[in-house]
Amino acid sequence: MYITTREKEIIELIIKTSGKHTALTLATYLNVSVRTIQRNLKSIEKVLDSFDLQLVRNTDKGLVVEGKNEQVFRLIQYLMGIDPIDQTPQEKELLLLIALIQEESYKIQALSIDLGVSAATLTAYLDELTGWLGNFNIQLTRKRGVGVELIGTESSKRKALASFMLLHFNEELIEGLFLLENGESHQDLILYYFHPNYLLAIDRVVNTVFSKFQQRLADSDYIGLIVHICITLQRAEAFFFLEEEGEFANELTKEYNLISEILRELESLFSFQFKKNDILFLAGILKGSKLQAADILPYDSVVLSKKIKNLIQHVSSQLHVDLTKDFSLHQGLLAHMEPSLFRLQQKMGSFNPLKEEIKRKYPVLFMAVKNSVETYFKEIKAFPEDEIAFIVLHFGSALVMKEEDITIKALVVCPTGIGTSKMLASRIKKEIAGIDTIEIKSIKEMQQQENFSSYDLIISTVKLPFTKLEYMIVSPLLSEENIETIKNFLKNNIKNITEKKSYLKALQKSAPSSNKTGVTISGILQELQDVHQSIQAVLNNFCVYRLPILSGHEQILKEMVKLAENKGLLTNADDVMSSLKEREEKGGLGIPDTGMALFHCRNENVKKLIFQITHLKQPIPVKGMDGNDMYMKNLLLMLAPEELSVREQEIVSLISTSLIENNEAILIFSSSNEEMIRTRLEAIFLDYLQTNIIKE
Repeated sequence: MYITTREKEIIELIIKTSGKHTALTLATYLNVSVRTIQRNLKSIEKVLDSFDLQLVRNTDKGLVVEGKNEQVFRLIQYLMGIDPIDQTPQEKELLLLIALIQEESYKIQALSIDLGVSAATLTAYLDELTGWLGNFNIQLTRKRGVGVELIGTESSKRKALASFMLLHFNEELIEGLFLLENGESHQDLILYYFHPNYLLAIDRVVNTVFSKFQQRLADSDYIGLIVHICITLQRAEAFFFLEEEGEFANELTKEYNLISEILRELESLFSFQFKKNDILFLAGILKGSKLQAADILPYDSVVLSKKIKNLIQHVSSQLHVDLTKDFSLHQGLLAHMEPSLFRLQQKMGSFNPLKEEIKRKYPVLFMAVKNSVETYFKEIKAFPEDEIAFIVLHFGSALVMKEEDITIKALVVCPTGIGTSKMLASRIKKEIAGIDTIEIKSIKEMQQQENFSSYDLIISTVKLPFTKLEYMIVSPLLSEENIETIKNFLKNNIKNITEKKSYLKALQKSAPSSNKTGVTISGILQELQDVHQSIQAVLNNFCVYRLPILSGHEQILKEMVKLAENKGLLTNADDVMSSLKEREEKGGLGIPDTGMALFHCRNENVKKLIFQITHLKQPIPVKGMDGNDMYMKNLLLMLAPEELSVREQEIVSLISTSLIENNEAILIFSSSNEEMIRTRLEAIFLDYLQTNIIKE
């Protein structure tokens, strides 16, 4: 039986104070994160169990060791007589993985000596790593006379090392970067592998380039990209080169350009030359990353959007709960599924540390989502449960948010992804009466904001070493202990938080018809105006052209944009054309098996929503959304202003998803019959108004 120095210190603190410490106070005292303490407590429970003792989490009194006094005395004697270790088993496994990746083969005895463990313990570590590496198509072989050897591609080894670090040491990476940025880190290596000067430089360059190109990633994917770049730099520097990887190269134009810019900056800093395969590899990693916010996702992913719509309908029918009109759920899934499917197609691996807890807490929802995913995404032969768990978080968020009616403003700082943070916010709302508004911010946004006086409480899933503000650290899935901690905080601070609560109650009594969710009459009127103006603009500006035969689709687009400019619907036609070309470079726009292609962009020179069609006398070739060449008979043009409200985004998304709603819709929109298409649009908008506006 082993025990770390920190675990020994925790046990001693709990025994000495008997109920005075919680996981939060221990984390503060020992200057680590709450999740680190939670991991330590799990190990401590095993130690206590061997002494017939129990660790009791009492929400009123804190952590207590319970059992017979003589057993507690035996435990104290044991602690006094042992020499604790300074590295956890996971740290040992990380060191083992690093050693195996850096050497072609390693003798068992040499590994055992280098890691400072027995042969039996090393065998157990190797067994665990064998299963882990199998997820990345890497074989761990053990042969007499040869030793231990990893057999797999260089790209697989890089992905495996990065995934292990991100899964088990994510918080340590975040804290390590923060300390580096503030000049407070004096480690020779971060996580036994990363050179601090490389890690710090990469963080700064990525941040600068992303700001320049106005790109944002979820915090977890931002850290992941930095880790992958640093691994790529150090592996290439050690002469471990990537194999040829060109399968997805045509899908990575935007990502390739971004990564090229980042690596050029790093090359100038470190006098090192990256290879084209390094750029392609990292572009694939970036392609598989999640955008930080769903509203910056292109609204035109017609084929995927239709599948997600079917997915939501299928889940709704299984649960007997209608989520089909939840635009936030649709956009959230669209933002998640696009990179998710790319990761699965490229076999990049996906690991959700909350999977088992999600399956345990939401078994029915998990099964419903699993059924629906397997029904509508059959091209993925085996949809991993880790990915299904992420999707469950999105549905869970939508289901919980339907039940809220509360009055306090909270800030949630959560770097683990869009779905996780939304789920945490929704769970807080469900479990704790009184919270009206929850804003979600990333760690970087938190660092950039100066004034937090508008928030009644701040809740984080990780330690925030850069702030002196009072905040609570919770699990992403909000444990019972977390709920009690937040409730106690609200109870102790109720006077400050609810100073005007009695006034609000009186106001509600005098105006019982007022909206309880905090929506104002001016907000509702603005929504109605947005819907009215959007629908009116689409119907007023809609037309079907039959233009003379031109040399290609670019000439047709130029003519359509010029005609829109002449009608006063937009200005600076050349700039709008540049935006259309830029969008086309990101991927095909032809809708497979329809003869239609949807060309579109959002541009500051577009004044109103525009949806128009040009019917071609002769079909012309274009690239399809599935990456294959196809022939286009109808060119659909959709233009929108740069800034769109949520309701305006709904209208735009509604049009694009309705194009392939069913076979009838495909026939109508590809018919070139202007009156028939206009009638279809009117029916679509009328159904939207009756469902989302009139009945609300």
